[in-house]
Amino acid sequence: MDKSKVRNFARNNIVTIMFIVLCAVCMVFSGYTPSYVIYELFGRLSRNMFIVLSLIIPIVAGMGINFAITAGAMAAQIACLLVLEWKIPGIGGFALAALMTVPLATLFGWLIGKLFNKMKGQEMIGGLVIGYFANGLYQLLFLFVFDNIIPINNPDLTIKGSTGIANTMDLSKEYGFASALDGLWRLPFHRAVLVFAAVIAVILVVGYMRSHQKNAKKLGIQIAALAVVAVIAQLPPVKELFSMVNIPMITFGLVALLCLFNIVIMRTKLGQQFRAVGQNGTVANASGINVDHVRVIATIFSMVLAGWGQLIFVQNMGAFQTYGAHGQVGLYAGAAILVGGASVVRATNAQALLGCVLFHLLFILAPAAGKNLFGDAAIGEYFRVFLCYGVIAVALVMHAWSAKAGTKKRAAK
Repeated sequence: MDKSKVRNFARNNIVTIMFIVLCAVCMVFSGYTPSYVIYELFGRLSRNMFIVLSLIIPIVAGMGINFAITAGAMAAQIACLLVLEWKIPGIGGFALAALMTVPLATLFGWLIGKLFNKMKGQEMIGGLVIGYFANGLYQLLFLFVFDNIIPINNPDLTIKGSTGIANTMDLSKEYGFASALDGLWRLPFHRAVLVFAAVIAVILVVGYMRSHQKNAKKLGIQIAALAVVAVIAQLPPVKELFSMVNIPMITFGLVALLCLFNIVIMRTKLGQQFRAVGQNGTVANASGINVDHVRVIATIFSMVLAGWGQLIFVQNMGAFQTYGAHGQVGLYAGAAILVGGASVVRATNAQALLGCVLFHLLFILAPAAGKNLFGDAAIGEYFRVFLCYGVIAVALVMHAWSAKAGTKKRAAK
């Protein structure tokens, strides 16, 4: 391979390579068994992948990482409170919360999208500030409006001896919806692989039948690859490695549907407008595209998807901190997608999923590795938090460097 290509690949994927190396080192010194690490990893992935994928559309639309998805998470938590107040349990309560999240997140997305249009080029820092501002309003809503202006009749939801909403929302009560989605259908890993392989095979065959340019060889290779994966998953050593893992099929199915949605929408007229606006807003505007309108739509999509992602997160956890669960959503999701090789101007499903795996793998391994290496697990905690912010800083620096280099190259011509 040409040295320049290797150098460019290394430079463009330096964050991903760094995390792979760090994960390998931490795995060696953590003392954890591979089975335990995989078990913990799948637990984290099931509750975090959806919200990371919600960042893709704004990035494609040229708005960078939408750190304001914190407001989408707040919309989901408002919906959770109302569902718990009305005592609608199980999957019905989860579905109602998801339904109520849509108008709330849409309203927040519309307002924030309008603000983003006033601060073009500064959306990421603006999103962070908006998140802090929204958190202030959220605190006012939960500490004063609810249980004062808006009565809350469920005593489990309020602060004992005072007014306002309690610090913790417990979804494991008989009227809650803890694991409502995850508990619908669980399968051991080797069986889950068979189900997903069969579903993907059906989708590929249907796509082949509907395609005008049929490529039987490509379809055959894809089906064969699926068969190989399915067979490998049934081997005794692989089954033993994943023996602790039970896959929440509906949850991972929703993640797969979101990946498919991201692919399909980019092939529509709206998706092409997202790309056009992201590549060059001036040219897109000259082509007759309402740039501001498209950017608002991208923000709304991100907010609604982030709200649903937060619902998946809290039902998996079974409880959440009323005033803190949404706090780091934007930063952690942004760091995860950057770890996978995405940038502030380009992101794909594969990068989001890979980043989620590496980011949470390090979160699992770092404390144990820090304890074994330095005698203090807190060192690993500090290290992984430092990396969260460091990854974002590196990505922003590299984006600024690339933009400057591109400007100089164009000026030289």
